[in-house]
Amino acid sequence: MSATSYAATASNPARRLQCVELLTQAQLQEAQALRYRVFSEEYQAKLSGAEAGLDSDRFDPACRHIGVRDQASGALVATTRLLDSRAAQTLGHFYSEQEFNLQGLSQLDGPILELGRTCVASEYRNGATIAVLWAGLAEILNSGNYRYLMGCASIPMRDGGVQAHAVMQRIRSRYLCHEHLRAEPRRELPHLNLGDNVTAEVPALLKAYLRLGAKICGEPAWDEDFQVADVFILLKREDLCPRYARHFKAAV
Repeated sequence: MSATSYAATASNPARRLQCVELLTQAQLQEAQALRYRVFSEEYQAKLSGAEAGLDSDRFDPACRHIGVRDQASGALVATTRLLDSRAAQTLGHFYSEQEFNLQGLSQLDGPILELGRTCVASEYRNGATIAVLWAGLAEILNSGNYRYLMGCASIPMRDGGVQAHAVMQRIRSRYLCHEHLRAEPRRELPHLNLGDNVTAEVPALLKAYLRLGAKICGEPAWDEDFQVADVFILLKREDLCPRYARHFKAAV
């Protein structure tokens, strides 16, 4: 994967960002450290590897890892990991299958790439950072000729589930789709009576997936270790929204 650069945002003209593939053990640990900071500090998640200040699991060695680096400081400011069908078969399942029964997964007609553990440092959560990450993902999407992207986007549950239920009320009618796959949560969210007038902000990553053209394939699963509601998303390559396709270069 070639390095992908992106010009600075207007709010920070000195910032230049670059997407890179994380190939060495030291680079992987940078990603794991960033994941730990975001998931532990912001979500109070119970993480494997926490004693070393890392978020690590048995999926990491089987995944490709990419990240966004601030060229001025050298800091890794965003990361995601990618698991394809062949690697998932070796492991026995995709990561998402730990949380969902994915009905129809074996019938999807084309190679699949699963995104996971995506996170962005708090001070870099803007369109520029996501655009750089998407551009790097596009190169892998193209080179592997993947037809489907899938994975989970999280909604915090520290408020008892109010935001998660309110977000689902907001997006369910527009984005819920079972045409290609049905995702049944293995652990449903705690029941909550919520009025139709209760609203909540859609988390940035979930919003980005939906803008790209992704659909949600079922109700969210409750991940108690991460204290989040995970929404399963599926993006069919030819359904990529033209307005945002520039972030994926020639991916369509």
